[in-house]
Amino acid sequence: QVQLVESGGGLVQAGGSLKLSCAASGRTFSRYAMGWFRQAPGKEREFVAAINWSGGRTYYADSVKGRFTISRDNAKNTVYLQMNSLKPEDTAVYFCAVRLLNIASQIRGEYDYWGQGTQVTVSS
Repeated sequence: QVQLVESGGGLVQAGGSLKLSCAASGRTFSRYAMGWFRQAPGKEREFVAAINWSGGRTYYADSVKGRFTISRDNAKNTVYLQMNSLKPEDTAVYFCAVRLLNIASQIRGEYDYWGQGTQVTVSS
């Protein structure tokens, strides 16, 4: 079992920044790939960013490339999502997820455990 707890969401004006954190427990976190997904009202959950086990490879959705940065601190069992230049269309519940493999994926169904989500609201 893996437990994931997201934090750092909130309300921010367009152009602002937020940093999300996801604390993991229950397994050897450093072995596994991690991802961030988001779900806006009435829409499907979509891929945002992913990182492999070591942090050496990262992947981003085109919509956030150049604005968001995913990183991890394996000593703290935590993955981060730094979000800059936020837009109203970034408004969603953001979820972190763990894939019980060391290679990251952009496919929602390939992740094994999910957090409860944290709300990000960007006002115009």
